[in-house]
Amino acid sequence: MALLPPDRLFPADPQTREIARALYQSVADKPIISPHGHTDPRWFAENRPFADPAQLFITPDHYVFRMLFSQGISLESLGVPRADGGWTETDGRKIWRIFAENYYLFRATPSRMWLDHAFQEVFGMTTPVSAATADETYDHLADCLTRPEFTPRALFNRFNIEAIATTESPLDDLRWHRLIRDSGWDGRVITAYRPDPVVDPEFAGFTENVEQLGVLTGENTITWTGYLQAHRIRRAYFKEFGATSSDHGHATARTENLPLAEAAALFDKALKGTCTPDEADAFRGQMLTEMARMSLEDGLVLQIHPGSYRNHSGPMAAAFGRDKGFDIPTRTDYVRALKPLLDAVGLERDLTIILFTLDETSYARELAPLAGVYPALKLGPAWWFYDSPEGMRRFREMTTETAGFYNTVGFNDDTRAFCSIPARHDVARRVDSAYLATLVATGRLAEDEAYEVAIDLAYRLAKQAYRL
Repeated sequence: MALLPPDRLFPADPQTREIARALYQSVADKPIISPHGHTDPRWFAENRPFADPAQLFITPDHYVFRMLFSQGISLESLGVPRADGGWTETDGRKIWRIFAENYYLFRATPSRMWLDHAFQEVFGMTTPVSAATADETYDHLADCLTRPEFTPRALFNRFNIEAIATTESPLDDLRWHRLIRDSGWDGRVITAYRPDPVVDPEFAGFTENVEQLGVLTGENTITWTGYLQAHRIRRAYFKEFGATSSDHGHATARTENLPLAEAAALFDKALKGTCTPDEADAFRGQMLTEMARMSLEDGLVLQIHPGSYRNHSGPMAAAFGRDKGFDIPTRTDYVRALKPLLDAVGLERDLTIILFTLDETSYARELAPLAGVYPALKLGPAWWFYDSPEGMRRFREMTTETAGFYNTVGFNDDTRAFCSIPARHDVARRVDSAYLATLVATGRLAEDEAYEVAIDLAYRLAKQAYRL
């Protein structure tokens, strides 16, 4: 029994569906470029078997446990670690039973499609997950995880991943990336420079983090010039381990281009912890412009993904820490917010700035027009809450008219859940094939062009944009 129908996500109209099916088949087996994500490099460095099905599919995946939590199931019972080291469930079978009993909650969600894809295509399951099959499916998956063909490196090769980027803080020593490099394994696992802990005055421990940045680089990071030079040094270090991008997750899209003295004074306030919320936002905005200038020097692609109200639940952040499913989309302005940055570097042809959004209302009104004229700008794919069939379709419909295909960067999966990577790319390839088929069927795109665009969206654009 197949868990997924073969023509999923294709148009209902038979003629258009046939076109979509053929387009999809032309890209289904293309290598995966995964240039923006959060998988753990330690997996690939040590290449140890994954502990159990719960540790692979449930405990690390906020898409999964946030849905269960919304129905009153505690994170402790799902094995999510507490910040204070208090009790959480460690028995993978017990966690899996809770998950299986509540698997119906994921009906019609992207998570359900990703999970079923992994169960069927990666682990060869034919039995649907349910309360009645909890132990059977757990045992099947657990047995698979004991085999060498299910170790992280073996799955990496099986997934046909050409390159994958993890994301690390400037304070990370990149030990796991060093181990990967020194091991002689030919899998391409690179890092990305994520400076939030040392560019956000509201990040916990900001001043201490900046001091540590100085220790790592030998620069005097209590001065503005020393602080900026420390970033240049760490960016160069990250490039030694394959980095081709920096990654910036700010609350807003605000940018600034302040005179030197004003920027230095704002930095002093940030170090002293005396910034107002508006000043903290201004400092983050100034650092986006500074990072863009550094990108012109060292070639790193600049990714900006604003608009998430991080850790919306104070009690849950205190109990479990960051990234536990309580990041919520907000309205985001791009036209005015990005103007200082774009006045400074937006016309540079050698700079690539990739914009993401959690505010779909900005697609046609702001993002597509901006990317459709500024040489430095490209649009990232439908992201996070909109990494879904409908979200991807809306993205194409609302941006293609103004930005075209070639001011976008294909697809990236942005995931911590390793086995969801081929599933997510498969969904994107199916949705794009369906969209292109509709353009062909309605006379807006020639069929031979559609085949070329399908390959661009599935593979070439990401490889090109991220300089891979």
